[in-house]
Amino acid sequence: MSIKQSSPHPHVAAFAFPYGSHPRTFLSLALQLANAAPQVHFSFFNTAKSNETLFSSSKSSQLPNNFRAYSVNDGVPAGHVLSGHPLEAVEFFLKAGPESFKKGIDIAVAETGTNITCILMDGFVVFAGEIAEDLGIPWIPLWVPISFSLSAHFYTDLIRKLYTNDGVVTESQNLGQIRGLSFFKTGDLPGEIISPDLDKSIFAKTLSELDQMLPRATAIVINFFEELNPEALNEDHRSKFKKVFNVGFLTIPLPLSESDSTGCLSWLNRGKSKSVVYVSFGTVVAAPQTELVAMAEALEESGVPFLWSLRDNLKEALPTGFVGRTSNFGKIVPWTPQAQVLAHESVGVFVTHAGCNSVLESIACGVPMICRPFFGDQPMTGRMVQDLWGIGVTVEGGVITKNGLMKNLKLVLNDEQGKKMREKVEVLKQRVTDAGGPNGSAARDFQNLLELVST
Repeated sequence: MSIKQSSPHPHVAAFAFPYGSHPRTFLSLALQLANAAPQVHFSFFNTAKSNETLFSSSKSSQLPNNFRAYSVNDGVPAGHVLSGHPLEAVEFFLKAGPESFKKGIDIAVAETGTNITCILMDGFVVFAGEIAEDLGIPWIPLWVPISFSLSAHFYTDLIRKLYTNDGVVTESQNLGQIRGLSFFKTGDLPGEIISPDLDKSIFAKTLSELDQMLPRATAIVINFFEELNPEALNEDHRSKFKKVFNVGFLTIPLPLSESDSTGCLSWLNRGKSKSVVYVSFGTVVAAPQTELVAMAEALEESGVPFLWSLRDNLKEALPTGFVGRTSNFGKIVPWTPQAQVLAHESVGVFVTHAGCNSVLESIACGVPMICRPFFGDQPMTGRMVQDLWGIGVTVEGGVITKNGLMKNLKLVLNDEQGKKMREKVEVLKQRVTDAGGPNGSAARDFQNLLELVST
């Protein structure tokens, strides 16, 4: 489709949030737009460390000609050694962010000779909206976490008023009075929503501003399919924003040369259909040692074939001799091409931390899940998997135990309830396949977004 242009030289500044799965998801959207609109220049701003992960020398050569990445200051003082607390780096980044991104814009404008005409931003980079408003240009945030958490952040004040007493919340309360969130419990919510004490951090303060800032945006993009939401949630989103674009699942396909560096796909080729347990908690979360041991004991005693993505530094926590004793039916690797693994015919269940992207990939591949959420929006996502969609279970008590995991594996792989889960996830798979097709809702929303950033 041809794009009408009101600016002779459209120039989009794309501001990433460089932590967790955010930068990869955000980069995927920016690259899709850049490839679809070669007449628009895209300047991508991110920290140097995150850019090094996203853009290896081999990948840089594959970038479109109208796309350029810039590194901005991460805010960490020279010589400072980070403590390892995940929020410490975030705090430094958010504090330095406004000045860092303004400097990046100046460099990009000087190099291209064209002014910024639109700002595309991660939804957590709230200050970018203020930069856009100062420049008098449109701004469009991408909401990377699960769609339900967007409404949860908007209702933070109401949730605290209704469900807390002197700052204390009972985790088992149902959120029946909150529009679109009626089947969640208070214990599913991200900590910063139900804990006023966390407002002391810059990150929590940033999140508390979402309900004031994001409705001012030209539009909001959601990393989700509207077909997976209850209609009450879709209506809630449409009532709060000027425009809502649900563009589907944003992932970046890996080059084939990198797709099986650990040999896991060829190993899966030997497995029977729907028989293999795939275990991965992503790149950010590390399960406690007690739970790693419990998982290992459950996998060994159950005897089910398994593929376990586990960083090398965590393997020493496994029971002595476990790797050798299970080598004839299990494989442990430090990394997997997850989308390709989940799409493999032999994979029957995914043991996951319920990260948004992992769950979306599992749905797209038709694989039921066993969820062990850790933080952020993961408990909400786990609740959706189990109670809204019926395509998996969440570990009992929120902690993996040997007997609990063995029970869940039997349920999903062998019991009638597991068969129903597989049927339901196949229905969702087809639903998102249709939505992502040429005439689907996600394609329509992407085209509308493309026109918006191109004018």
